[in-house]
Amino acid sequence: MRDVSVLGRIGYDLYSEEPHVPLPKVRRFSRYLGGSSANMAVGLARLGASVGIAGCVGTDRLSDFLLDFLQSENVDTTRVRRAAGYLPSLAITEVSPPDRFPQVFYRRDPADTQVDLSEDDLEYLAQARMFITNGTSLCASPSRESTYLALERAKERGARVVLDVDYRSMSWRRPEEAGLAVRLALPLVDVLIGNDLELKLVAGVGSLEAAVEKLRLRLPMLVSKLGDQGTRVWTGNESVFLPPYRVEVVSTIGAGDGFASGFLYALLKGMTVTDCLHYGNAAAAIVVSRLSCSEAMPALAEVEELMAQRRTRD
Repeated sequence: MRDVSVLGRIGYDLYSEEPHVPLPKVRRFSRYLGGSSANMAVGLARLGASVGIAGCVGTDRLSDFLLDFLQSENVDTTRVRRAAGYLPSLAITEVSPPDRFPQVFYRRDPADTQVDLSEDDLEYLAQARMFITNGTSLCASPSRESTYLALERAKERGARVVLDVDYRSMSWRRPEEAGLAVRLALPLVDVLIGNDLELKLVAGVGSLEAAVEKLRLRLPMLVSKLGDQGTRVWTGNESVFLPPYRVEVVSTIGAGDGFASGFLYALLKGMTVTDCLHYGNAAAAIVVSRLSCSEAMPALAEVEELMAQRRTRD
């Protein structure tokens, strides 16, 4: 049985090669695979998990690059559909460390919204120990309906179901619609991952404390990403907190995907919540110390070396 099946966004990223130059003035960029789901697929594969991804890209040459990159990372792409007339979403990022990384997104009818899963696709996704998708997959039809069906099938088959909220404002008419779309999926979710804003949207409340109070008893596991403050995980009434691993920041874009990859890898291995947080926070620290999301994802040896260094210092 495959370790992980992933459903969702496969995008194209351009990162500035000119640090501290405002985005309108940047002339040189590097290109990378992007998209939360694709980043996590690469992150988990680099850590040693067997990973397959389902999604939709175009028939253009940029989509060729995206599929080639995923395949080079040992991610199975046999369930990625190609839709003529559609293009992958594009994200362009300014790089001004330590805390300025504004982005411009191009997501007008992107290819990832055209996911239309067959019965065979649904079975493929459900036949894994863990199924991962994200809230952006719920932003439009037919991907919305396909995502709900995949969540339902994976739950029926006994996979551990993970939903990363992955809120992108340009994908929704109103924030409340994004919150509702994820909220409707909660009965099918075992692990919900979100930052401050995302958890408030899902809960439909104005504070993180109220959001956690509303969500934690509805989910077997709630993961609250607190940015540079660390991460807290709720399992029922119990919570575990871990501060971040401090490193020199090159780019914070992709930190959440790096965290999720490390955390979920350790969860697959049956580790304690505390150990899962260490793997997640270490992976995130390595990602923010590098440029890009997908190519910044660390190997298992790198994560465990950083964790060992942390233990030595402590």
